Amino acid sequence: MKTNLKPESLSPRDEIETVISKIRELIINRQLEPGDKLPSERTLSEKFGVSRSQLRLAIQKLEFYGLVKKYPKSGTFVSKIGVGALNSMMANILHLQTPDFKSLVETRLILETKAVKLAAVRRTEQQLYQIELAHEAYINKSINGENAIDEDLLFHLKLAEASCNSVINSLMLVITPEIITNFVTNKICDKTNFSTLIKEHQDIVNAIKNNDPDQATESLKIHFNDLYQYCRT
Repeated sequence: MKTNLKPESLSPRDEIETVISKIRELIINRQLEPGDKLPSERTLSEKFGVSRSQLRLAIQKLEFYGLVKKYPKSGTFVSKIGVGALNSMMANILHLQTPDFKSLVETRLILETKAVKLAAVRRTEQQLYQIELAHEAYINKSINGENAIDEDLLFHLKLAEASCNSVINSLMLVITPEIITNFVTNKICDKTNFSTLIKEHQDIVNAIKNNDPDQATESLKIHFNDLYQYCRT
């Protein structure tokens, strides 16, 4: 009988903090040593009682701060720094003051504007294909009247990936989920005309497909009009 059931009231932010806290405990208790490989996503998700999507975001956050390192086809490893330093740095991450929401939005505007401009120049055919797949997934859910927040998030993260700038991509992975969550909770930029959003997404896709950085930037600016208005308030 499984006892690690995910509490229904646990928020996405709480899940991420839970993962970081639990990994910290494993390190303090020497169940994980510097340089050790982390268990699989499935194992950690069940052990910590969190969703795999939030587990990934927590791992990405730890990677962003240099506390773990992912190696293709090998897995994710604890960084080779002392246990004391790991403990202190994880404690600091858990106690970081939550940035004010408007600052997060402003940062996203700066990052994603640069990301789409770079994507229009640097994207590979595979990255373009992934962007188009994410766009199609968003369309399919929207036209069926389903909530497409996750698909919208994925679309924008795929744009960041196509910038081929690992720092922009990492920063977007850290801040975008929290922004989307706040949008849903507080009904910010609550556009109900999904056909308009689909067209705006398509304009961005077309500009990137045509290797037109200026049009990509302009199309994103139109798509983010509500965000610009929000930041001016």
